[in-house]
Amino acid sequence: MRLRRFFQAVLMVACVSAFACAAGNIKKSGAAPKDEWLGKRLAMVDLIANYSQSHRVTDKTVIEAMKKVPRHRFVPSDVVERAYDDTPLMIGEGQTISQPFIVGYMTELLSLKPSDKVLEIGTGSGYQAAVLSLLAKEVYTIEIIESLGRRAGAALRELGYKNVKVKIGDGYRGWPENAPFNAVIVTCAPEDIPKPLIDQLKTGGRMVIPVGRQLEDMWTTQELIVLIKTDKGIVREKKLDVRFVSMTGEAQRKPEQKKRPQEIQFPQQF
Repeated sequence: MRLRRFFQAVLMVACVSAFACAAGNIKKSGAAPKDEWLGKRLAMVDLIANYSQSHRVTDKTVIEAMKKVPRHRFVPSDVVERAYDDTPLMIGEGQTISQPFIVGYMTELLSLKPSDKVLEIGTGSGYQAAVLSLLAKEVYTIEIIESLGRRAGAALRELGYKNVKVKIGDGYRGWPENAPFNAVIVTCAPEDIPKPLIDQLKTGGRMVIPVGRQLEDMWTTQELIVLIKTDKGIVREKKLDVRFVSMTGEAQRKPEQKKRPQEIQFPQQF
């Protein structure tokens, strides 16, 4: 009798141990998956934060945002292994996801506050919009190529960027029903700055935009411009020579015919 009770006790302990192990395995499998790309993402951010003294990303909020956004989720599978290289990558339809340094640098130039409303022209992969979403209250982004716009919108929704609204259409005239905006960022190059985008910018707001003619060869460049709208006019400053895909749609069909706003030569104290 005592021997039987002994074996029953041993069997009960074994069952409890097995159940505990199984429960532990279930708990582990339900845990958040390890971010296998984190090391590459941190190395990428460290690189763009340590460019030359004159051209590097120094804003800590921008750096922290770029540490969090999974760039590999915004590129096609055939280039995913290069997702954290500091280089533009093809995303289809003749378009690219911008070089990470350019994404960080342009974002920094916007000087965003958490309460800001931002307009982006050229959604592309959706990566830039994801970075903006961590720095601003609302992001409105427009993509003229339907397949890219739908893909970017799906990626942004899947990753939980709920403060980003995606519209498929021509960004030349902006998004007037949601204007004015504290900041405007353009990721494609018109030959001149579209006046509707200036009109939709709040006084005191900033626009970052590449401007120049269509890329014809490897020597052609455009200018990355920071435009600041003041109550006295427009302050316009060149930052870098860059190479962006051209703005299509209305921007290519006709030149800007409306009177340009008064420009103030940089630097200007205000």
